[in-house]
Amino acid sequence: MEEKNKRKTESYNDKNINRSMDRNMDKTMNKTTHVVMTKNKKIAYRGMLTALAMVLSYLESFIPVFAAVPGIKIGLANIVTVFAIVRLGIIDAAVIGLIRIVLSALLFGNPVMIIYSLAGLALSIAVMALVSRLPFFGTMGMSILGGVAHNLGQILVAAFIVGNTSILYYLGILLVVGAVSGAVVGIMAGVMLRKV
Repeated sequence: MEEKNKRKTESYNDKNINRSMDRNMDKTMNKTTHVVMTKNKKIAYRGMLTALAMVLSYLESFIPVFAAVPGIKIGLANIVTVFAIVRLGIIDAAVIGLIRIVLSALLFGNPVMIIYSLAGLALSIAVMALVSRLPFFGTMGMSILGGVAHNLGQILVAAFIVGNTSILYYLGILLVVGAVSGAVVGIMAGVMLRKV
């Protein structure tokens, strides 16, 4: 009887040890798979978002601009920038934005505009990077401030290149437009973040 109980106990302990080893092995395998999947997913996201940003830039080139104030655009491609900041991080968002600006200027626009676009991107990414660390700003607030910063960066570079500060008279209108387009971009980026 004692020997029977001893065998049962040993058998029970062996099963527990095997289960424990299986569990640990599963955790290790899942961890490894998760890391690989995350890398692959990140690479896929980068490619997909760069392509989407290009498509949105192309579509925006068909939208007529408000001729009275140069530089006014909705900034549809900024949906991708906001999404990339939240999902991938600042560096990936900046690289995607840089690729989009260079390719869009070469394919659909004026290569001279690269300077203005890069200035807008740099300032908006910097502002959104700071804002994303603050707990009381959501995607919408980050996008609005990013839109305002984008237009501010462009107008400051334009004033510097032209060498005429009278261009800063457009600043008020551009900041309002930046806030409104930033809100629209924020709403669309929010929808995208919920769906993807």
